[in-house]
Amino acid sequence: MTTANTGGRATRSPAFLIGLTLIALIIFSGFSALGIWQVQRLAWKRDLIARVDARVHAPPVPAPATATKDDEYRRVTLTGAFLHDKAALTQAVTVRGPGFWLMTPLRRADGGITFINRGFVPDRKTRYDRPTGQVQVTGLLRLTEPGGGFLRSNDPAGDRWHSRDVAAIAKARGLDRVEQSYFIDAGTAPSPTGFPVGGLTVIAFPNNHLQYAITWFVLAAMTVGAYILVMRQTGKDRRG
Repeated sequence: MTTANTGGRATRSPAFLIGLTLIALIIFSGFSALGIWQVQRLAWKRDLIARVDARVHAPPVPAPATATKDDEYRRVTLTGAFLHDKAALTQAVTVRGPGFWLMTPLRRADGGITFINRGFVPDRKTRYDRPTGQVQVTGLLRLTEPGGGFLRSNDPAGDRWHSRDVAAIAKARGLDRVEQSYFIDAGTAPSPTGFPVGGLTVIAFPNNHLQYAITWFVLAAMTVGAYILVMRQTGKDRRG
């Protein structure tokens, strides 16, 4: 709401200025809160990266009975015999191009089974190494990937897997006593055929929180600047 002054120029009413101040305060507070939240997320992400980096480069430990998100990317080791006839191929996109991960169950000495992602193969007809007897596997613990991926659901009946869903693969293969919370990405290992190719785990955590925080704080500062300009102009109008 405005009123006319004696010089013929419109001046803003007190109600308008109060409303403008409240709106500017709400906008400024919102942008500032978002900036602070991104700073907190930045600290959390840096801590996560540091913790994962420590796990990846730590000496391997025995594979756990079960796993949580705090165990992901931990270097682990275990011994057992591969069940090659129960292996599954899951869709993969790697630095070597598209293809499949070779998910093979490993029966441990206690009779339990842990799935091992032995590595990359380019297609379903690829000949790959099939070690027999007791083998030791060292690699990175990864959490199961239920449901599917690549915008597609897993198709157990058609034996088409778009994610490394341990429980679903174990059920489709008729396996019991399977550790379903995780699988292991095997490291590199000598192979007479050259396949599968292990050690291709990608560890990447997008960290754009600093840029986001700066953006929100800049918008908050711009809000203050715009408010100051309006109030200065209002003061000039009143003096005029």
